[in-house]
Amino acid sequence: MAELVATSVGGTPITALDDGEGPPLLLVHGGGGGTASWDGVIRSLADGFRVVRIARRIYVPGATTPPYYSTAVEAADILAIAGLLGRPPLLAGHSSGAVAALEAAVRAPEALAGLFLYEPPVSTRSLAGGEAARRARAAFEAGDAREAMRIHLRYIVREPADLVETMVADPKARAAFTAKAAAGFADIDALDALGVGVERFQRLHVPTTLLQGDKSPAHLRERLTDLATALPDARIVTLAGQGHTAHLTAPAELAEAIREAATRVFR
Repeated sequence: MAELVATSVGGTPITALDDGEGPPLLLVHGGGGGTASWDGVIRSLADGFRVVRIARRIYVPGATTPPYYSTAVEAADILAIAGLLGRPPLLAGHSSGAVAALEAAVRAPEALAGLFLYEPPVSTRSLAGGEAARRARAAFEAGDAREAMRIHLRYIVREPADLVETMVADPKARAAFTAKAAAGFADIDALDALGVGVERFQRLHVPTTLLQGDKSPAHLRERLTDLATALPDARIVTLAGQGHTAHLTAPAELAEAIREAATRVFR
């Protein structure tokens, strides 16, 4: 495994982990995660592809959120790494990382061979965070991380109430949320700043696979359907029995879906 480093907006060094050989796959992790989010997935991909995992700047341990942070900055980071790969990659993103990937494609479609987007929370009909994000931030800033986590999971992610209470009661889960809370709030604010609507994606002629789990929250599947309608060259793939975290619960299945999408764009 090697490390790639590119300089992006603000002179910030952006790093990525580089595994395997073959057509390039560039993976963008979701909110609250890191490059390790993809560990289970790349075990099934590095034998036939060059798999590059970008470390999103606001989620790098010890990072602070710059005042100019936005999805445009994230898109520039992604494109900076993509420019090191020698040929256009299949760009795969999960959750908010999939929105960043989509924004990179809008800005430089010629830099990519294709897109693989796993449940991007695009604001197709309503904001991703909205009032719930403001309430969660206020609770956190008031020192109530438990309530902030509850609001985030229940009204932004929109997980079932019983699952939310189980997660909130888990000290490890609360600690993980607290450690990444500031970055998570900035991430959601950046998504909301894009506004509501999908019209600007109607001219994005990049082959796109949109992935969903049949057990994912309904609003994510609705947003995915709206996005599929807007994109000129998109198809939806559904993982049976999975939700929003297949990279953890079914990494081999997710890897197979990425492999199939890559075979389509690189053939």
